[in-house]
Amino acid sequence: MTSSTETINDGWGPALSDGERLCLRCVAGAMIPASAVLGMPGADDPAIMADMASSVKRDRPALARLLRGIDEAAGGRLADLDAVAASALLDRLRAADPAGFAVAEAVIARAYYRDDRVLMAIGMEPRPPFPKGFRVDEGDWSLLDPVRDRGPIWRASE
Repeated sequence: MTSSTETINDGWGPALSDGERLCLRCVAGAMIPASAVLGMPGADDPAIMADMASSVKRDRPALARLLRGIDEAAGGRLADLDAVAASALLDRLRAADPAGFAVAEAVIARAYYRDDRVLMAIGMEPRPPFPKGFRVDEGDWSLLDPVRDRGPIWRASE
């Protein structure tokens, strides 16, 4: 277990603190709650959270700033608020800082849709795209005509 001050030796800087991870779990659960009816885990599921914490990498500094700001706006910890108050606070903060929340949303969504249970629930085979690949329906290639007509946009090397 990583302490709140320990640095992960992955070149991306210090790990999220315990408080930041707790706040991220609250944000993830509010963003994608579990559904017993559909048999879907929430984004705050322990396995999904573990994946999230280990794969945050380049987004770590921006995410940590956002999570600290959320806890500060909550007057201590987001986790200490009831669900209604937490939801209202997150809505207000998201409206004030859409770019900051976009980072959290990307981190949460990436981890959520890597989970095998989620992939199976949405009808996808839980596997990497290669070597089998995925079938992609033929599209309308004329959509690329404006790009082709534009011509090259790079400088030729000498």
